[in-house]
Amino acid sequence: MERAEKAAPWLARMMTAFCLVFALALVAAPTQAASLADFLDKVAPSDLMPGADAYGPIREDMPAAPALKAGARIGWVFLNTDFVPATGYSGKPINILIGVDDQAVITGARLVKHSEPIVLVGIPEAKITAVIDKYTGLDLKREVAGPAHDLDIVSGATVTIMVIDDSVRRSGLKAARALGLEGFAATGAASTAEAKVVDRSKDAVRDWTTLLGDGSVRRFTLSVGEINAAFDKLGDPRGAAHHEAGPDSDAYIDLYVGLVSQPSIGRTLLGEAAYANLMRRLGEGDEAIFVASTGRWSFKGSGYVRGGIFDRITLLQGETTARFRDKEHLRVVRMAPADAPTFHEMDLFVVPKASGFDPASPWRLQMLVSRALGAIDKLFLTYDLDYALPPAYLVAAPRPAPAATAPTPAPQAAAEEEAPARDQLWLRIWEVKRTEVAILIAGLAALTGIFFFQTFATRNERVFRIIRLSYLAFTLVFIGWYANAQLSVVNLLALLSALVSDFRWETFLMDPLIFILWFSVAAALLFWARGAYCGWLCPFGALQEWSNQIARWLKIPQIRLPWGLHERLWPIKYVIFLGLLGMSFYSLDLAEHYAEVEPFKTAIILKFDRPWPYVLFALAMLTPGLFIERFYCRYVCPLGGGLAIPARLHMFRWLKRYRECGNPCQTCANECPVQAIHPTGEINPNECVSCLHCQVLYQSKNRCPVVIGKLRKRERFDRQNGLVQTGAAAISGGLASRSVADGSAQA
Repeated sequence: MERAEKAAPWLARMMTAFCLVFALALVAAPTQAASLADFLDKVAPSDLMPGADAYGPIREDMPAAPALKAGARIGWVFLNTDFVPATGYSGKPINILIGVDDQAVITGARLVKHSEPIVLVGIPEAKITAVIDKYTGLDLKREVAGPAHDLDIVSGATVTIMVIDDSVRRSGLKAARALGLEGFAATGAASTAEAKVVDRSKDAVRDWTTLLGDGSVRRFTLSVGEINAAFDKLGDPRGAAHHEAGPDSDAYIDLYVGLVSQPSIGRTLLGEAAYANLMRRLGEGDEAIFVASTGRWSFKGSGYVRGGIFDRITLLQGETTARFRDKEHLRVVRMAPADAPTFHEMDLFVVPKASGFDPASPWRLQMLVSRALGAIDKLFLTYDLDYALPPAYLVAAPRPAPAATAPTPAPQAAAEEEAPARDQLWLRIWEVKRTEVAILIAGLAALTGIFFFQTFATRNERVFRIIRLSYLAFTLVFIGWYANAQLSVVNLLALLSALVSDFRWETFLMDPLIFILWFSVAAALLFWARGAYCGWLCPFGALQEWSNQIARWLKIPQIRLPWGLHERLWPIKYVIFLGLLGMSFYSLDLAEHYAEVEPFKTAIILKFDRPWPYVLFALAMLTPGLFIERFYCRYVCPLGGGLAIPARLHMFRWLKRYRECGNPCQTCANECPVQAIHPTGEINPNECVSCLHCQVLYQSKNRCPVVIGKLRKRERFDRQNGLVQTGAAAISGGLASRSVADGSAQA
């Protein structure tokens, strides 16, 4: 036993050095962004171009490869991200190989790489690939004026599908122009006629009726009967059981749209003060649209509250696709025109200049309408509201000559095109989640106070137990189920991957709560090892402790493993972590899939709303915790193992101990909830979750033998001191009496 204990620190240092060496080796390794050449060998030519049997060499002037049949070219193959950015929720590209023939028709599309979390953890990838397969046969010539195809949405992955749809369409159009395919050969021959721009001098205030009459505000209506009939046409028999109730003539969608950044329209709709505030909000070149609704359907919905994205409306104009986020959203308190109707929803949406939106050209607002068929399954329909600014608001202006550019952007150029939007995006997300950020920071400050003043916090066992359970409830409900800020070993693997590929702070700043938690964990590792997170800030750990506490209240017997068995189960989590780490060096995607050994996504992120095998696994990890407190944390959790390795470098030892701890006293060792205290009295920082129960016992006047012994010594001392003082007082009293008696005798 002593030999094993002496070897433990040496083994921990070796494991730490091992991980650091691998990380440094990866950082030193040369890397480059993924390109067409990286994926051609992963898809057969015939899958992208029917009849093709080989790929030709990639063109030097653009990232496109000919698809060959018996040596003759019959089409082209390209990678979507070589032409347009396609960054999803993961902050990483969604890579799709696309084949196109000389008639500008897509002949095949295959998903070759992605890191979308919703697909990795909840939705079968087959559903995503089935959507991508449907782009086969898409005529790009029809897409020039805007999306002319139906958008096939997958329930639960709306935004991911929208990103894929936008990327396939836009990259196809750019590739068709660059390759000079049928209908796209004259891309450089722009018309010499004068272009139209918005006339900002037109600022007369009018009324609602006039705006609606001349097309300054456009309207779209759809009745309850029409929407029920439209869903029935989809052919799903379950749709009839979920018909919209009420009279068929009731308005289901009654939507109004206008370009509110045009001075006359904006001043009429908003009034002088509100319009002036909007103009101060807009940056140079930004535009804004007004959207209002009185029907049953909400163009906002509830998804934007969680993810910051309004996924029910999209602005489309040629190759431009603008989706709105919380930061681009402004509420309208009241309408200025006296004759304006009453709306249920009135909002403004900013269209950034970087989107490429031209307010003088026609555009349309696409509406995504869904009907729930169950907890997850939905049916989807799309409708368009066409909008064109009335000619009275337009003025002729010479169109500037296009700058000479290369036919297609390189991958690096696409990344640079994406960078400004990404920079603005993370700032917008932080602004939207400022309330959640403030609550989390307040919670971290409270936990810091508990640790720094742990002697005071643990003075009363009952009060501290209430504090701890309350904090764990905050962690589970707010950090976990509400904010979905559950850290995962996947985050560590993604960080390593980013360090060796294209590290960008903006990617990690996309989720403010996750970023703050990781920053606080990194700081806490130096002060309190891994216990600050594992014992207080991990939602799944909080779920385990609360479920065990409920089991104790229900008088479910608890099991305490023998020390020898317990000590031999410790290494399992380290083996799992090192296995995932080594796997990530070979394939990060493979490691992310095997990271399902963490039931965090099932129990916390998706709240058990997953296929039954995942739910059963999560319950299998929680059930032993009813009898063995924090069973998963102790023996299985790879994140805990990953945090324990650098935690060996922590600089401070906050947990107080007596010389008698372990010899002869075993109170703390026997009562440690996770058995992190050796029989010899030492606390193992690799296993300690900083529950501070040992610090409660450290001050207990009726449970700690050392404290009890000190109190008894003090009582004996006080008793002896009291007897001495009593004797001295008696002697003093006797002397005083004798003195009085002598005085009386003399008198």
